[in-house]
Amino acid sequence: MWLAVYFILSCNLVSASGYSSFRKSMETIGKKQYQVQHGSCSYTFLLPEMDNCRSSSSSYVSNAVQRDAPLDYDDSVQRLQLLENSMENNTQRLMKVLNQTSRLELQLLEHSLSTNKLERQISDQTNEITKLQEKNSFLEKKVLDMEDKHTLQLQSIKDEKEQLEILVSRQNSIIEELEKQLATATVNNSVLQKQQHDLMETVHNLLTMISTPNSAKNNFVAKEEQIRFKDCAEAFKSGLTTSGIYTLMVPNSAEEKKTYCDMESSGGGWTVIQRREDGSVDFHRTWKEYKMGFGDPAGEYWLGNELVSQLTNQKRYVLKIHLKDWEGNEAYSLYEHFYLASEELKYRIHLKGLTGTAGKISSISQPGNDFSTKDADNDKCICKCSQMLTGGWWFDACGPSNLNGMYYPVRQNTNKFNGIKWYYWKGSGYSLKATTMMIRPADF
Repeated sequence: MWLAVYFILSCNLVSASGYSSFRKSMETIGKKQYQVQHGSCSYTFLLPEMDNCRSSSSSYVSNAVQRDAPLDYDDSVQRLQLLENSMENNTQRLMKVLNQTSRLELQLLEHSLSTNKLERQISDQTNEITKLQEKNSFLEKKVLDMEDKHTLQLQSIKDEKEQLEILVSRQNSIIEELEKQLATATVNNSVLQKQQHDLMETVHNLLTMISTPNSAKNNFVAKEEQIRFKDCAEAFKSGLTTSGIYTLMVPNSAEEKKTYCDMESSGGGWTVIQRREDGSVDFHRTWKEYKMGFGDPAGEYWLGNELVSQLTNQKRYVLKIHLKDWEGNEAYSLYEHFYLASEELKYRIHLKGLTGTAGKISSISQPGNDFSTKDADNDKCICKCSQMLTGGWWFDACGPSNLNGMYYPVRQNTNKFNGIKWYYWKGSGYSLKATTMMIRPADF
């Protein structure tokens, strides 16, 4: 006897309710039709009913008995029982397979969800990377543009530097040539000034000898030799109120120095330390000459930096600078405190408290500058102001004043960079007619 078993498998898309359908279908086992729904798959078993099977078997046996020989009914029943047991075992195995399949499908579903999430994350990260790459590309382009711009600017600066170097080189060559020409002109001018001075001194002596009796000249010389003072203020206080040449005692030594004393201006007692009036004396001198003094107290002269330094460091002195132009105008600058430092400090000038009519600003640069001569460059300019402007002075950077410059006569005194100038009264190119520098104790 054969038992016919029909097995039908039908699979659809994955459904979340598959497992519950499977549980419900299992409850129908034992009927004519067995259907199992698991996930997207449907399993259907068609078994013949036991009664039909037995009826058929009985009919078959009955017919067989009638035709041939008797059958063993018990043996058929046993075989049918074995077949049912085998089917039951197969069903259980199938159930186990279905359970495993369900677990695998759930794992596959979870893996699919995880994969989708990971893909979304990867997609988001890819978008971010794309944005960063685009931003980086923009920044790289911007950096390249800036580099190109800076390269052009650097090249332009290099070109300008080369042009400036060429210009500076040309200017240095011009300055050197001008210095040579100026030195030559200065030498020639010095010779002419010396000749002029010698000639004027000879004429002056002749006129003095003609106009002054011998007895009067002898008395004046004797008076000059006998009277000695520390400064002109001391002579004034002793009763000598006439302007003229007096003999001063050099402090801390037995030396004597002749100077002109102004006993009339602003109360008198002034010791004249510098005077320019006719260009008869060459003021383009050396450091040593400016230190010791030169010229004639009766005319143009420089008293000497060493003596002035010693006088102004013993007590407080005032400085008065009197100026004249070629149009008949006069002006002055008065400094309430004046002194010169020692030679070790380059006879640096110190001034305070400016008043007067020759400018509200001091034409002698402040703070104080060192003294410079043609053989001692102590100014603040690489061009050596004393050689360019001539004379010894407290140059800053060839600044606003130089009362010891070249003497230019009228109609030749304008547009002269190396003349006798006082900037804050007549400007930088006007050369003055006459100057006088004089000092007096502040407590006079």
